[in-house]
Amino acid sequence: MGSRFLLAVFLVLLVLGCEVQATPEDDPGSPALLDKVQQSLYRYWDSAKEAAQGLYSSKFLTTVDEKLRDTYSKSSAAMSTYAGIFTDQLLLLLKGE
Repeated sequence: MGSRFLLAVFLVLLVLGCEVQATPEDDPGSPALLDKVQQSLYRYWDSAKEAAQGLYSSKFLTTVDEKLRDTYSKSSAAMSTYAGIFTDQLLLLLKGE
């Protein structure tokens, strides 16, 4: 969960950095630049809230939801098994006999 959070924060900062580009007369502490960053942040926050509300308000069929949960649990169990096998093989390769 921690790496996903860091990735999300990095992506948000990357998008904000691309969105807000300082002109040569703007210094990093100027209120105009801070206002631009704040407006961009509020705009992305509002769009994320609207998307979350849209997902929350949409109705899923219970059978589809159960199938998705079952598929997720099976696939995550398989991935953890294969990740364990890969880790063991990697450690055996690095450590040797």
